Amino acid sequence: MKLVLLGTAGYHPNDQRHTACLLIPECGVMLDAGTGMYRAADYLAGDTLNIFLTHAHLDHVVGLTYLLNLMRTRSLSRVRVYGEAEKLAAIEAHLFAAAIFPKRPEILMTPLDGPVGLPERGRLTYFPLAHAGGTLGFRLEWPEHSMAYVTDTTARPKVGYVSAVQGVDLLVHECYFRDGFEEWATITGHSCTTPVAQVAKEAGVQRLLLVHINPTETAEDPVGIETARTVFPATEIAHDRMEVEF
Repeated sequence: MKLVLLGTAGYHPNDQRHTACLLIPECGVMLDAGTGMYRAADYLAGDTLNIFLTHAHLDHVVGLTYLLNLMRTRSLSRVRVYGEAEKLAAIEAHLFAAAIFPKRPEILMTPLDGPVGLPERGRLTYFPLAHAGGTLGFRLEWPEHSMAYVTDTTARPKVGYVSAVQGVDLLVHECYFRDGFEEWATITGHSCTTPVAQVAKEAGVQRLLLVHINPTETAEDPVGIETARTVFPATEIAHDRMEVEF
């Protein structure tokens, strides 16, 4: 199973990274729809797309307005967008308001109401995360593959969602701040490096991939990767268009 990182920044894009958007091409499954969405045209394998939204903050949903080009160039027969009912309603009312984006794409808005079946005998479940306005984490499982996606929350040892990501092959977790910005992480509802690594260790995952990077951090190592590896050695920093087998 292959995961493509179409956008790995948080808040806003910079010259190296677009905002949150992950794609599993062979299944037509997308996690969040940030500014990296337009890149999906280079990777999609089929004619359907299922988009799962963690929440409705703009850096995670603005790519829905890019769907007109994607649906045309890839001849998509169906695009379904999953999320919490109130978040989908907010997107309809505001992002697709006539004065802001007058041509709504032909997409099916589908409130999450329990586990969702995925192609290739897969299954997606979700769990709540602490963040302003509320957000969700996702766990995706197939007979021989599993991953979890956790973004826009403040990691800490023994945090409640550890059980929800227990034992996955790949944990994709936000790491907006390097260590030293714990106060800002708490204020904004984001994570610092060491607590994310502690979550991965506590959950017994096989591999940790850091995303939702602070766009003002433009160095090659924006989070202090060796700090994370002292806690959880199998840690990597994601970059845009990175392809990961899990």
